Amino acid sequence: MTGLPEAAYAAALASLGHLTPLRLRALLARMSPPDAWEAILRGIAFPGGLPTIAKSGDPIAAMRAQAASVQPESVWGDCLRTGVSVTVLGQPTYPLVLADDPVAPAVLFSRGNLDALNGRRVAIIGTRRATAVGREMAADIGAELARHDVRVVSGLAAGIDGAAHRGALSAGAAPPIGVVGSGLDVPYPSGHKSLWERVATTGLLLAEVPPGSPPLAHRFPQRNRVIAALAEVVVVVESHARGGSLLTVDQAMNRDRIVMAVPGSPRNDAASGTNDLLRDGCLPVHTADDVLLQLGLGRLPFGVAKDSRPKPQSRDEVMLQLMSDGPTSLEQLVSASDTDVRTVAASLARLEMDGWVIETGGSYERIHVSRQTSRVP
Repeated sequence: MTGLPEAAYAAALASLGHLTPLRLRALLARMSPPDAWEAILRGIAFPGGLPTIAKSGDPIAAMRAQAASVQPESVWGDCLRTGVSVTVLGQPTYPLVLADDPVAPAVLFSRGNLDALNGRRVAIIGTRRATAVGREMAADIGAELARHDVRVVSGLAAGIDGAAHRGALSAGAAPPIGVVGSGLDVPYPSGHKSLWERVATTGLLLAEVPPGSPPLAHRFPQRNRVIAALAEVVVVVESHARGGSLLTVDQAMNRDRIVMAVPGSPRNDAASGTNDLLRDGCLPVHTADDVLLQLGLGRLPFGVAKDSRPKPQSRDEVMLQLMSDGPTSLEQLVSASDTDVRTVAASLARLEMDGWVIETGGSYERIHVSRQTSRVP
């Protein structure tokens, strides 16, 4: 096989669904990407065979059949067309921060600048079903860390991940890093397309699968281990008791990373997982300053943030107090305030217009201005 670079065969190998990250790493540890591709096509890549997974048949035969339908030229063409770079473990260009990880990706796809990894890195993760308060907290922490030259890492998912990266981007400082579970030309969720582009343009996007690969469910736990491997500290802003973020936490703890969590109201289901982490001994995060301390960057001077919102009327202040514990429905506010529906609805409309509350899924949440803002020396 000639005419194509080794990276083209590495990209083609990474497109094979039955060739898991561990199998691919084992294969490329023994032979070059072109030789490995030929061995797959001939069915001799794994002389000792592979365990048969229930209901999946012969994995070697399935792998061979899939490879027969893939053209390395086409996969490589997609990489070139979409501006995706391919790096193989062991090459000089492979990121050092990942190279020593016990389950480092054998093949890494990237958009942006790999030099973005050469700095302090904090993962900010959490539930897709985040509250407005959680999203605001993630954005505040992301922005503050970026202002202090800390790279924010996330999976670019909906909810906390996206908010953290929007915050980091708003700072216009340290380059953001996104690790995703699909091809770098397949934004997921689709509404994050512009966010992906901004991260790729100003920082770095990473994946283990080639362009065109869909966001299959099994790829997200694989992505989570890369996030954990990259991070020095993992911050969980909101997580349900059995949220997917806890998979990343497990991966981080397996690597002796520092795990921190933002406390939440006991009445907020989206904070049940983070509160459990705090109960089990994880460090609390109230501001980005807590994270900076764990990085050894010292406590920074802070000043009081200005709140430019109009001061609420006295009757509206009552509604804000009733929302202190988290999302609250209109019916709950009517009952708790002993006020008629029309009056409560008018109060909520004023508060929403002035930026004090946000309505999400039929419930109203109070929006808190950042308590502190940094003064960069």
